[in-house]
Amino acid sequence: MNKKKLKIARRKIDQLDNSIFTLIRKRTKVVKYMLSLKQFKNQIVDQKRINAILKNIRKKSVQHGVDSKITSRIWKTMIWSYISYQRSNFKKK
Repeated sequence: MNKKKLKIARRKIDQLDNSIFTLIRKRTKVVKYMLSLKQFKNQIVDQKRINAILKNIRKKSVQHGVDSKITSRIWKTMIWSYISYQRSNFKKK
């Protein structure tokens, strides 16, 4: 094992993680806004949209040579995390 190369690769991962965090922060702001637009709690889960997103992610994964099991799992986790967030922060209007 080349420790120097491993250290460099880990720094790259750290940089990517920082970029991902910034995107999650931006996504959260949009989700908060979307939640303010919803009048009923049953508007939080849109299964058709979830299916379309996951289908699109699988397609992009195949096109770009990324393991679709990884990307699908990441997106499912993200989607359901935001659904949970919305459910716990929903306020009736």
